[in-house]
Amino acid sequence: MAYDIDLSGRVAFVTGASSGLGEQFARVLARAGAGVVLAARRVDRLKTLRAELEAAGGDADVVGLDVGDPTSIRAAVAHAETEMGAIDILVNNAGISTTQKLVDVTPEDFDHVMGINTRGAFFVAQEVAKRMIARSKGEAPGTFTGGR
Repeated sequence: MAYDIDLSGRVAFVTGASSGLGEQFARVLARAGAGVVLAARRVDRLKTLRAELEAAGGDADVVGLDVGDPTSIRAAVAHAETEMGAIDILVNNAGISTTQKLVDVTPEDFDHVMGINTRGAFFVAQEVAKRMIARSKGEAPGTFTGGR
């Protein structure tokens, strides 16, 4: 199924953009005209993707992000807004997995995966939402146009 969408003038923040689905989401958003902030721990891979997106006419920025660290989350979102503008779209994609068999997963392994995949995603969404809400109330720079 093909469709066209114009995201010109929008800013998308994509976590886990260094590989897999995050990388693909970033490509699609850039093709649709969004400025894309590529966020992940593997900054070298993000820089390669940024070069690819820019070579194709897209606009992208890179920021290191560890979703397991609330300080890193706040810093990455602040960097994104400073460099690209207010975030309109969040693709909250960062995540990890374990390669162990189910019967071999320890409580520590489980807590680590859930800490990144659930807690991390929650606090990224919270940080972006705080900024979207502040814009909607006129308490932060930018024009509120909704968020996704």
